[in-house]
Amino acid sequence: MTGCSSGQTTDGRTADRYTGPEAHTALSCPSCGSSHVAQVLGDNGGVSYVCTSCGHSWS
Repeated sequence: MTGCSSGQTTDGRTADRYTGPEAHTALSCPSCGSSHVAQVLGDNGGVSYVCTSCGHSWS
């Protein structure tokens, strides 16, 4: 099974690591609660987000 996991680095620090294509995201739409969120780059280099379920956008 793959997904998000945490582990210890050699110096004792905790490190999150990506372990597969279905790693989970913490982003969810503030309007409908869906986790189907796309990250969009703006013209001036800013980042915003769009829910692909309901179309709500935010930054």
